[in-house]
Amino acid sequence: MTDRPPLLARLGLSMGLFLLAPLVGEFLLGNQPITELPKLPLYATMYGGGALLIREVARRLGRGWPTMIPLAAAYAILEEGPIDQMLWNPNYGGFDMGAAYAGTQVPVLGTSVALLQDVLSMHTVWSICVPIALVETFARRRDRPWLGGIGIGVTAVIFVLGSVMMGGFNYLAFHYMASAWQFGVAVVMIAALVAAALALPRPQPSNVDASTGVNPWLVGAVAFVASSVYWARDWLVPENAWAWLPVLGWCVLVAAVVALGMWTTRERYWGRGQTLGAAGGALLTYAWVGFTHSSQMGMSKGLALAGSTVFALAAVVLLAFAIRGVARLSPTDT
Repeated sequence: MTDRPPLLARLGLSMGLFLLAPLVGEFLLGNQPITELPKLPLYATMYGGGALLIREVARRLGRGWPTMIPLAAAYAILEEGPIDQMLWNPNYGGFDMGAAYAGTQVPVLGTSVALLQDVLSMHTVWSICVPIALVETFARRRDRPWLGGIGIGVTAVIFVLGSVMMGGFNYLAFHYMASAWQFGVAVVMIAALVAAALALPRPQPSNVDASTGVNPWLVGAVAFVASSVYWARDWLVPENAWAWLPVLGWCVLVAAVVALGMWTTRERYWGRGQTLGAAGGALLTYAWVGFTHSSQMGMSKGLALAGSTVFALAAVVLLAFAIRGVARLSPTDT
């Protein structure tokens, strides 16, 4: 590839993605208190390593989001399956996961469909795709790789070692090991998603005029509403409702978002402004979710409020800088 950014810029972008992925995936969500920030490098080995590998593989192959999204979904199953085993552990994190997801348990899958949907949603969208989209905003050419062969190799080693360590820590904490069948199902799903990602055709240059682009603010509003509806389902669905109702609602919501995305990208111009709008809307959803989620993770009210406030403000500042950066670019800066 030609026209790559200077070395220092590429290293800065790579490190930015490496650290942003766990900051969004763990801290902005409220999974971890602000006092756990010293452990950020450990979380980055898995989250950041995975996000950076997905981004670099897709860009080196000349591909874009249609490839990165299924790769991100494969990462989601890898993290919460073979690594953390949350998909199968009924007492993961000290919570009664078995009872919470019992209504949608499918024996042949070895897990709950609702839990699988939650895993795919959280990690595909927020742990991987949102950080990639945000950091790419600061690159003049989004379609260029940042790492060479050595850099990718080092990242892969860090990701594998970090994943093994995280898996080991979880086993020591919970002393849980899934069955061979459950591991096998996860491997099949991961392989299918990776194969689908690599089988998709390369994106073709679009002749759609930039003046036809959807307003990025509208894209952001839609992304914020859609992702907020997903997170607000516990309030929107009655407690005694059929267990599979939220599962069907998730399918309808995802189908609507995918259909809308395919229509807009096919019929209208879609550039970095629209991509930032989608990522920014989802990021702001995590900003408010953190305030409710952190209080459910066993933190004191003061610690939860302090952490959620700091991370939410940081997310807003980052988004403001990204918006400012996009506004300064010319239409030819793809």
